[in-house]
Amino acid sequence: MRAGVIGTVLCLLLWGQGASAASLLVVGDSISAAFGLDTRQGWVALLQTRLTGRGYDYQVVNASISGDTSAGGAARLPGLLVEHRPDLVIVELGGNDGLRGQPPAQLQQNLANMVRQSQEAGAKVLILGMKLPPNYGQRYTTAFAEVFPKVARETGAALVPFLLEGIGGVPSMMQRDGIHPTAQAQSRLLENVWPHLQPLL
Repeated sequence: MRAGVIGTVLCLLLWGQGASAASLLVVGDSISAAFGLDTRQGWVALLQTRLTGRGYDYQVVNASISGDTSAGGAARLPGLLVEHRPDLVIVELGGNDGLRGQPPAQLQQNLANMVRQSQEAGAKVLILGMKLPPNYGQRYTTAFAEVFPKVARETGAALVPFLLEGIGGVPSMMQRDGIHPTAQAQSRLLENVWPHLQPLL
């Protein structure tokens, strides 16, 4: 009788572990931190709502910090992986590297390290690609934009080619600073991410 009770308890414990929600970690900058908005309006919050509404059992953890660079994200990532043990990691970094004119090779190294660390921790990875305004010069903007697909090819990570597709440069979609998307643009950000994210769920 006692052995049967113990067996039942163990089965319930194992079932409880299996039933726990998977973790989806977003490591990004101000675009994912919903700069200038109520965070509940941001695309990451909208992602949690969509996942729940469509029956995906994921808990979204938004570890995005306004102003963060790929170096900052790479430094924070090991602790985040230990704390949250994510099943899926979305990396949305690089924009601030580009705006500060940092070397694309450095960005590539940082992103590749983040992807590989996440994969070694057992997580799938989605990279959100970024592009710079043309005033940074064709040579630099081209080298910058090529970093994201290069990292995706080298690591096998999934890729959103350009997170701000249909948003960047559209006045109604950008805040007055011309850098951060408006509340209206957040659903478009999610639509840009979703087709590339869904196969990983």
